[in-house]
Amino acid sequence: MSVSSLSEATPARARRAVEARKARRRLYPVTVVYTLTSLSILGACVAEGQWQRGLIFYGLGFAVWTWVEYEVHRHILHGRFPDGPGLLQHFLHKSFDHLHWEHHARPWDGNHVNGTLKDTGVFVVLLLGGAQLFPTWTASLLIAGVIQAYILEEWVHHSVHFCSFQNRYFRYIRRHHLYHHSPRGSEAGYGLTNGFWDVVHRTRFSEPIRRALHKRQTSVRRSAPRRAA
Repeated sequence: MSVSSLSEATPARARRAVEARKARRRLYPVTVVYTLTSLSILGACVAEGQWQRGLIFYGLGFAVWTWVEYEVHRHILHGRFPDGPGLLQHFLHKSFDHLHWEHHARPWDGNHVNGTLKDTGVFVVLLLGGAQLFPTWTASLLIAGVIQAYILEEWVHHSVHFCSFQNRYFRYIRRHHLYHHSPRGSEAGYGLTNGFWDVVHRTRFSEPIRRALHKRQTSVRRSAPRRAA
């Protein structure tokens, strides 16, 4: 699949709207529960007069998430977990082996675009529980930031598949991610909201592909009709 043909590969608008609503119904509960959890932890910290420390660790959680996002996408979602007799092997197979491959097989299927509370809840509970082993308001705030950053990433991912925002960042990240869904791009470009860790780990798209993505974005921006003053 070429860079220029990605947009044409999307399903009809009516069908895409149906799948978008399906995906949002799955994403709303995650957004509400995790956002309330994240902000509650931050609010409790601020209420105790620890707002400076809280904001530092909360912001650090957003930075940490960019790394988690890359590592999970590359090594877990794109990993292979064959079934086997062991409990751990069977758990990994049932939990991970089908999720992302289904998404790549049907990129606009609303059942496979975003995670749910069932998919992620146990990991959030374990992370928050483990955070209690560290000094008050340090790891807890970091995990709260990670949780909130995860929600933002899920909405970016949802928007990449179902929306057509016209700002520069969104146009590029959309073409970047959709090329990742192509047969030639599926083994690179693992960053969902940014390409920093792809640069660090040398998994970004080749220079000709990056130039083509940028050229396509630029041409779309230049051809957009100007609004009347």
